[in-house]
Order: sequence, then C-alpha cells, then structure tokens
Amino acid sequence: MNTVGEGLDEAVQRAFTRPVPKSAGARMRYLVKQLKGTGPVAGLLGISRRTVERYVKNEIKRPRKDLSDRMEREVRKRWQPQVRAKARKNAATTGGIIIDTRARFGYSAAPGTTDDARLRHLTVALPPVYAARLFEAQEQGGTDRQLQEIAAEGLQEIYFKDGGRRAQGLLVEYTDLEHIEFDL
Repeated sequence: MNTVGEGLDEAVQRAFTRPVPKSAGARMRYLVKQLKGTGPVAGLLGISRRTVERYVKNEIKRPRKDLSDRMEREVRKRWQPQVRAKARKNAATTGGIIIDTRARFGYSAAPGTTDDARLRHLTVALPPVYAARLFEAQEQGGTDRQLQEIAAEGLQEIYFKDGGRRAQGLLVEYTDLEHIEFDL
C-alpha cells in the first residue's frame, strides 16, 4: 500500500521531462553536484567519503541493494525541482488532481440512513483547491493521516455530496486504505 505522500510524489514525478540518472556513477555525480561535495553525500548515504569518490570515478559500478535504493530515492527527491514546482502549481491553480483509491469509507449520516462502512474503488477528479491543500500539507510535513483527511474531505464534497446537491450533513472518512494513486 502506498501512503498518500508517496502517491503525491509519484504523480509529480510523472511530470519529469528527462529520465532520472540510471547508473550508480551518474547518480552519485548528480548528488555530489547538488550537495556541493563528497562529504555531505557520504553523510547522507551513510558511506565513506572515499566510497563516494570511487563511485564518481566509476571505479565501483554496482552498489549493494540498500545503497542503490537510497541513492535512487535521494536523486528522485532532488531531480528537476523547477519541473516539480511547475506541476504542483498547475495542479493547485488550474488542473486539479485525480485520485484513484480503493478503501473502506466510514460515514456519519443523518438518522434513518446507513452509516455502515463500505469498501469502494473510486476514481474522482478533485478541483484545484484540494490539490493545493494536499501539496501544502505535504510541504509542511503533515502526517499521512492528515493527508488522508484532506483527500477524504475532497471525495466527500465532490463524489458523495455531488458538489452540495445531495447528502447534506454526511461526513466521510477513510477507515481502511488499501490503495491510493494520484495523477495531475
């Protein structure tokens, strides 16, 4: 299962215009350039400065699996910051965000209606205001639960309440998230 934060990051990464460096040497050179030295990269990855230098010179070509995963994660985190910012701004101002989720939703509803949690698979286009709130909460270090609450509120207003045309007083929350994916 992806977390909401990981789903948002993956959606933004689909906007990249160039591929992320694939080889260990290229990734290491990129990190050295971004962090302005081998020392900070060594500290970031938990390896020696000499090991970083050997990767930069292509003396080592195949890192251990855990080191390879850390390098890829750190490169992706820093790759194309302007493209990333533009994609977020577009989603938050004009484009909105599409959420595809499979989850159990809990309901608080008016008397005489059902409030049983139901498993649903939904694909819904949320307006820019919810994209802006999701990205803002993520940038401020919001927890996954807080991001889920924002997404559930967006689904509540757009899907369940149909923009205010039905289900007045209905409150929706994620109770069991199985899958979540976003697209800009």
